[in-house]
Amino acid sequence: MTDTRRARPRFDDLRDRRAFHSRHIGPTPQDITEMLAKVGVADLDELIDRTVPHDVRQREPMELPTLGPRLTDYDELLEMARSNRLMVSMIGMGYHQTITPAVIRRNVFENPGWYTAYTPYQPEISQGRLEALLNFQTMVSELTAMDLANASLLDEATAAAEAMTLLHRVGRGRQGDCFAVDEACHPQTIAVVEARAEPIGLEVVVCDPATADLEGVFGLLVQYPGTTGAIPDLRSIIERAHGSDTLVAVAADPLALCVLTPPGEVGADVVVGSTQRFGVPMSFGGPHAAYIAVREDYQRALPGRLVGVSKDDAGRQALRLALQTREQHIRREKATSNICTSQVLLAVMASMYAIHHGPEGLSKIAGRVNRVAAILAHGLQENGIEIVHDQFFDTVCIRVPGRADKVIAVALAGGVNLRRVDADTVSATVDERTTPADLEAVWKAFGYRADFRILDRIVDDPRPPEYRRTTPPLSHPIFSAFRSETELVRYMRRLVNRDIALDRSMIPLGSCTMKLNAATEMEPVSWPELANMHPFAPLDQTVGYQRLIDQLEHWLAEITGFAAVSLQPNSGAQGELAGLLAIRAYHRSRDDVGRDVCLIPSSAHGTNAASAVMAGMRVVVVDCDDMGNVDVDDLKRKAVDHSDTLAALMITYPSTHGVFETAVRHICDVVHEHGGQVYLDGANLNAMVGLARPGRFGADVSHINLHKTFCIPHGGGGPGVGPIGVAEHLIPFMPNHPLAPVAGPPTGPGPIAAAPWGSAGILAIPWMYIHMMGAEGLKRATEVAILNANYVAARLSEAYPILYTGSEGFVAHECIIDTRVLRDTCGITVDDIAKRLIDYGFHAPTMSFPVAGTLMIEPTESEGKAELDRFCDAMLAIAEEAQRVGRGEWPADDNPLVNAPHTCEDVTADEWTHPYTRTEAAYPEAHERANKYWSPVGRIDGAYGDRNIMCACPPIEDLAEIFEG
Repeated sequence: MTDTRRARPRFDDLRDRRAFHSRHIGPTPQDITEMLAKVGVADLDELIDRTVPHDVRQREPMELPTLGPRLTDYDELLEMARSNRLMVSMIGMGYHQTITPAVIRRNVFENPGWYTAYTPYQPEISQGRLEALLNFQTMVSELTAMDLANASLLDEATAAAEAMTLLHRVGRGRQGDCFAVDEACHPQTIAVVEARAEPIGLEVVVCDPATADLEGVFGLLVQYPGTTGAIPDLRSIIERAHGSDTLVAVAADPLALCVLTPPGEVGADVVVGSTQRFGVPMSFGGPHAAYIAVREDYQRALPGRLVGVSKDDAGRQALRLALQTREQHIRREKATSNICTSQVLLAVMASMYAIHHGPEGLSKIAGRVNRVAAILAHGLQENGIEIVHDQFFDTVCIRVPGRADKVIAVALAGGVNLRRVDADTVSATVDERTTPADLEAVWKAFGYRADFRILDRIVDDPRPPEYRRTTPPLSHPIFSAFRSETELVRYMRRLVNRDIALDRSMIPLGSCTMKLNAATEMEPVSWPELANMHPFAPLDQTVGYQRLIDQLEHWLAEITGFAAVSLQPNSGAQGELAGLLAIRAYHRSRDDVGRDVCLIPSSAHGTNAASAVMAGMRVVVVDCDDMGNVDVDDLKRKAVDHSDTLAALMITYPSTHGVFETAVRHICDVVHEHGGQVYLDGANLNAMVGLARPGRFGADVSHINLHKTFCIPHGGGGPGVGPIGVAEHLIPFMPNHPLAPVAGPPTGPGPIAAAPWGSAGILAIPWMYIHMMGAEGLKRATEVAILNANYVAARLSEAYPILYTGSEGFVAHECIIDTRVLRDTCGITVDDIAKRLIDYGFHAPTMSFPVAGTLMIEPTESEGKAELDRFCDAMLAIAEEAQRVGRGEWPADDNPLVNAPHTCEDVTADEWTHPYTRTEAAYPEAHERANKYWSPVGRIDGAYGDRNIMCACPPIEDLAEIFEG
């Protein structure tokens, strides 16, 4: 008898260790074989050898963890998360416990229709999230009583810094370069403002705004309420400042504004703040949507995105991003800010929170919070404890001479985190989750007891009448329209159905890396152990987060070849700024204070130039040659010309033209020879992971877009994370944080974000991605991304010239197709092609960047051959449609391309006068019949929207008049 026992596989042997690879990477082995044949190479190794320059190739494998014998993919992360200790948080400082309504968590936060969408630069297919963002702007405008608000910013501290530069800009320097900051501002806000001011030559003075001499001060920032709870006399402060010709920005808590006098009613020029407590978890610091609101006079100085009301070609109301000429992708070094990725997904959540609760519900929450704070204070006062401020909203400041540490320790033993203001003072911040039991634990920490219910019957309102809001907080009908969950769910469904996100089709945007955001990666973000942690909680309560952060920093350093990584920057643009500030600080540490020239190729992302200016540098543009590469001769000339003042070169690799430049190592050497440092824009890192390490071929610092290469979703325009990796000599100059010494070196230039580790709440996503893919999987993903791009280029070259290729004729992870040939021969523009793609069910590729009149396509490794073919078929069909126009079969002014996109209303109208059929308009491809996406609006009139600025929800009765004719 044959013994078969050895042939029986054991349990662990049956685990599919490559399972996640096959779920993440789209093409099957058979697909890859067919695609390689189309590209003209034998295998992936040949493709990579002929695409990636040999002198930058990484030969040694990455030392990353291998997937262990776990029953689930996230067991190890769950163990780490559970090592965090969750307490009742009363630390405050702009971060609050909140309740995320389940209907919002399930239908927005955890819905790929929302979180996999891109920034709404193609407005026709973004009407849903544009409406949600318009709701956000309206919410902020009404709460603050300001004329208009943007959507949105990264956090309250950076919003305050943006307010500072805005006030300096609109004042045109007539009041000098001094900015005053209220000493009652949150300490992280003061630190970020100071860090942002110094490089651009602004002086920051921290003061008491009620008594400070404001002569010669261009702007003042006031916290409302203050960080330790006091409600300032905003009216008198603003009147006094304006009397000195000083403009005023107010950092305001939006929940407090439901019951306190809004800053706009007492003359504020700018209002900023965070909407975190509108249903968005603390998540150890982020992500959260900040806001900035201004008077109408300042609308063109506003940073960030602004949603406006316009109309389409049929006169229907339509939404779009307004006044884009303010932004970095157009204005570059003259932009109002470097802001790009903001926090759209979180802004949508906050707007839905306001709609869910409505004005009455929000007022009740605010009133309840205020009452709980009053009860807490009264319970202490009746036991002889001194309360520092008589007027407060949610924060009670308590004087305990010499006993602060003891009180905090006793409260901690009772499960509550209080804030240590100083050795003699503590504060307690309450929120919508605070319970009577929490207050009893606080009273006990002071050695006393009180009866919550008795106090509730006798305590008065701590807000004087003159500080109380008298106008409705949210009067627009949208905030009262959906009172039941049924109605709200249907509203959210209507909005998400209007958009194209990755859950509907591929999004081939070049330089954006719209890859799979796997549910397994996303799930931990909702875990309470990660979501409910305050960023300034004691370190011994955040052990799990510290382990996650340490591991992720180590993995990213290993992948990129840098000596160290900082996770603090909460967007790619902030990573750029952090990297340039590190370079600036390095030069200054060597007494090279005159090094302030930043060389930037003409093809660079717009954020590069904007970030350089914010870092106090002068931008000098370097030409590109006919092949799209940096013109090395021009670089050498300018490096020589600025040899004594050269600070840095910013270079993107692979280039924004979609090729691996063969001279990149030489380019780095040239810059180093003339005393400069090399900043590598990591937007295209998805083409290098496992194949090349920027820290090993000459880069001194690089940012890493975790929302591109490492699977954090784009969220319709955020969240994002933009860590920086640095060489050994730049480690002392990475971002740090005054409230968390372990977050960075003491010699750093200050914080780049409000929280010590930025948007820490979403770091679990790249951790999961790297953990599940492993070194082998990450390398294969890069190889397939390059294959997919070359396959698309090979197929589309039949109708469109491929503008740039490498020396062997291949592209990197993206390609640029030249659509100008259709403009020149058929009169069809790149806009026409982009809008016609909507009829085929696709989001357009990146338009006119880096070359006007072209499309840049990045398919990513997550797209399978079938989807790539569907996209290529659509592009080839559009080229044929253009040829029909060129041949005169369709009129130049009436054809499916110039009339695109076609709405259902258009196609089903009783009258059809076009020379092409309804079927040609709506169903250009047969497969569209089974799963048709209908654009909710026709082509939008952008010029009309900028001429008629409306950036809040229009009153229902005004719409007919607005769009008449």
